[in-house]
Amino acid sequence: MTEAGEEPVAAAGIPVRGRVLGAERAPVAGAAVTLISLGGKQLGRAVSRDDGSYDVGAPGAGSYVLIASSDGCQPQASTIVVADEPVAYDVLLSGTSGLAGVVRSADGGTPVTEAVVIVTDVRGDVLATARTDVLGEFTVTGLVPGPVTLAVNSPKHRPLAQVVEVGGAGTTRVELELRPGAQVRGTVRGGGAPLSDARVTLVDAAGNVVATTRTGVDGAYAFSDLDTGAYTVIATGYPPQAAPVKVPGTGVDDHDIELAHADE
Repeated sequence: MTEAGEEPVAAAGIPVRGRVLGAERAPVAGAAVTLISLGGKQLGRAVSRDDGSYDVGAPGAGSYVLIASSDGCQPQASTIVVADEPVAYDVLLSGTSGLAGVVRSADGGTPVTEAVVIVTDVRGDVLATARTDVLGEFTVTGLVPGPVTLAVNSPKHRPLAQVVEVGGAGTTRVELELRPGAQVRGTVRGGGAPLSDARVTLVDAAGNVVATTRTGVDGAYAFSDLDTGAYTVIATGYPPQAAPVKVPGTGVDDHDIELAHADE
């Protein structure tokens, strides 16, 4: 180690020198610079100075990998070729990007609070999560520039997912609108009385089954989180059951019948 104000001693070997630069080529101090062999062995390490300069030593001529990293920046790996003379190589680090925005309801434009915001990469791996505040705003930091999928979920609203291109520096801002989730509620009755455990099926205009539920003891059912449009509601009770029985002179006291839906 060197004392404050002293010139650092040059690294042994063939010198590899340069500067670590950030946005607008501003020097990046305190960046870790590591020289490794193509086989992954660490050969030298340095920390950039206040002016961004660094120097490491290569053991001999050949090809190496130079890695530079710093807080708030994307790591940078570069292949360098070293001959018999010192090598000058500047490393340019790009800052990590952020994503911010506001989530509003399409019904009136009011902010949606406590909505869950999920950011995933192109492989579907979750990169970050956040929740909207009382103003419907959210912020996610530490993202890599490029396309991400932004998914937003909130009770009483339809979930939303869309691709967002995160910029190379700074914060990319988006505005999102969530559509309120429609619902269908009702009661199934038989003979004027609520019918419990009836099967209720919701079918869309194309004939696809959207959801199936059962009525409660009060005959009530509900479907929520629906898109607006035309649907058909189909309610069915238990199908009839037939079983033969032979009645002797004393009668039959234990001929029980169990009703169930067709696929049970």
